[in-house]
Amino acid sequence: MPEFVIQREDSDTKGRLFLIHEGSDAELTYSILPPKTRIADHTGVPDALRGTGAGLALVERLVLDARTEGWKIVPLCPFVNSQRAQHPEWADVFNV
Repeated sequence: MPEFVIQREDSDTKGRLFLIHEGSDAELTYSILPPKTRIADHTGVPDALRGTGAGLALVERLVLDARTEGWKIVPLCPFVNSQRAQHPEWADVFNV
C-alpha cells in the first residue's frame, strides 16, 4: 500500500483531511462543534484510489488527531462508522 501524505484544513465550523496521490485526491470532511467534538460527515475516494487504503488512512489520521488534541468523533459518515466498528481499539475517541 502506498504511504500517503495527509493534509488538514480547518475553519471555525468545518474541516477536512485530504490527500493527493498520482493526480487523484481523496477527502474526509467534518463539522467542528466546540469545544471538543468533530462530526465526520463524508469520505470521498475516487475510483482511481479505491483499494489503495486511502480512505482508511484518512480515518486513521482523524483518530490520531482526536487523540492528540483531545476531542471526540461522531461518525455520521457510513465509511467512518464502518471503520469504527472494525477497530474497537479506537473506542476511546468515538462518541456513538
